[in-house]
Parts: sequence; structure tokens; C-alpha cells
Amino acid sequence: MSTIQTKYGGEITIDSNQLITFPTGLPGFAGETTFVLLRLPGNSVFQVLQSTTNKELAFIVTDPYHFHKNYEFELDENIIDTLNITTQKDVVVLSIVTLQEPFANSTLNLKAPIIIHSEKQVAKQFIIHDDEYTTKAPISADNTNKAEGE
Repeated sequence: MSTIQTKYGGEITIDSNQLITFPTGLPGFAGETTFVLLRLPGNSVFQVLQSTTNKELAFIVTDPYHFHKNYEFELDENIIDTLNITTQKDVVVLSIVTLQEPFANSTLNLKAPIIIHSEKQVAKQFIIHDDEYTTKAPISADNTNKAEGE
């Protein structure tokens, strides 16, 4: 057990089995390799991906399939090997949320999902290298997940 400072929840105690390791960090945050996924009280749809070393580095994330049921992409061999993925059941997919006012204007990054190996607790942000999806997909569950005009 250890104590960390969080952006949205103050000081919390976490267990080492909650840690998610990003071996190469996140794009733009290469030195940040250890995070924890925290629930938001009273909210089952959104979570916080919180750095364990930098309390200000926290991302609101969600299951993109909750909003975009037809979202699909192929993982490349690099990420499959890096995360040691052997079956689809190993994979958890999350999208980073950009919050806006009003909330209905918030967006999901479908272009760069976070892929987590659920058993090994290792992760990587995967950049989809085609223009099928956007970094600012509407959060409204309207089943339109394709990038429009991009």
C-alpha cells in the first residue's frame, strides 16, 4: 500500500496491484510511466487515469464503446508484442475525454485509444494511422464515430 496525491480526489491510498505501467510513457509525457485508474464517485461511465508521481497529470477516460458502438480498429504487431496480448479478452480500450461546457460538447479521442492488458496491467497509447477516426469525436451517443471533414 502507498499513498499518492491525486488531481481530483486529494490524497488516496492505493495497492500495488492497481498500478498500470506504460513502459514508454504516454505521448508528450515519456517520463510518466506509472498510473492508476480511479473511479469517479457516483459515476460508472467515466474514470480518472492518474499519474502516481505527478498529481496534476490526470486524464478523464471512458470506454469508447459506451458512446460509439461501431468503433473498431486493428492493433498492430508492435503493440500486441509490447503488451504481450494473446487474446482479445486481455484488452481494455479507453478513450481520453476532453471536457467542455456544456458537457454535451465534450469529445473523445478515438484516434489514439489507450490499450491496457487487463491481467498484466501494462498499457500503451495506440495511434491509429488512418483518417477514419478523430481526436475530437462527439461524446453524444449518436453512433457517428467517423471523422467528418478531416
